[in-house]
Amino acid sequence: MGKKKLKKKYLMKDLAHQRISILFKLADAEYQSNPHRSNRYVELARKIGMRYRISIPPDLRKRACRKCNSYLVPGNNCRVRIHKNYVLITCEKCERRMRYPVNSD
Repeated sequence: MGKKKLKKKYLMKDLAHQRISILFKLADAEYQSNPHRSNRYVELARKIGMRYRISIPPDLRKRACRKCNSYLVPGNNCRVRIHKNYVLITCEKCERRMRYPVNSD
């Protein structure tokens, strides 16, 4: 692969990271007035990540349901419970449960 093509590939991935973060910011700002639009923003962000084969950052990944692509807001459309070794987040739309380990330092 030539240097120009390799450089273009990294630029496209960097641009995709920026677009994903912008879409999650828009989803956060738009959730109160139009939750369907914020769900669409999450869906677009996931599609961008799949298209350019990049992972969504962990702090943003926890804000979206992987099954129904809904933007999760604790207290509104998801339930958060803390157990001994993990945090359990339950999407109230599709009832998917996501577990995240808790650091016990």
